[in-house]
Amino acid sequence: MRIIFIGLSVAFFVLVSPAWAGEATVPIDENTGCMQGPLAEFGRFVGNWNIETSSYSKEDNDWKPGASARWNFVCLGNGIAIQDFWLPADGSVGTNLRTYNSDTESWDIAWTVTGMKGFAHIQAKRDSNDNIVMHYKSPVPDPLQRITFFPPDANGWNWKLEISQDSGESWIEVYRIKASKRN
Repeated sequence: MRIIFIGLSVAFFVLVSPAWAGEATVPIDENTGCMQGPLAEFGRFVGNWNIETSSYSKEDNDWKPGASARWNFVCLGNGIAIQDFWLPADGSVGTNLRTYNSDTESWDIAWTVTGMKGFAHIQAKRDSNDNIVMHYKSPVPDPLQRITFFPPDANGWNWKLEISQDSGESWIEVYRIKASKRN
């Protein structure tokens, strides 16, 4: 896993370093490739977002507001991948590197966050309602988790985390995110 992380870090540095690229443009300045075809599934989230979170309290049978965050999505290499940076108010940092696999018509995602050893492999696929549904492939969390991104509208977009304690037969929503455009 360390080799993969080092490789991704070097690749990112090469992508954003004009001196290495031999020109003055930065490959994250161009978004067109992430706004076309299947890449538009996550490309539509490119931008900077203010995040409000809430968690379900089983004891109170109610939703409780959580901490705020920022979430920034960028297009890499005009369509090579979409990377995002999760920046919660507690000072930790998370990142996803999202690549589209045309053979499986799904997304392969590498996720890591402050304090995590290595990274998680997540796969995602757009459903018939235009939502993007993500499932952890490794390590498999206990209980199972799935994440759903809902299509954005003029006001932003929503996201939910669900858990299953019966091998995916039923799901319980436990965490919500509401994103609004940051100026």
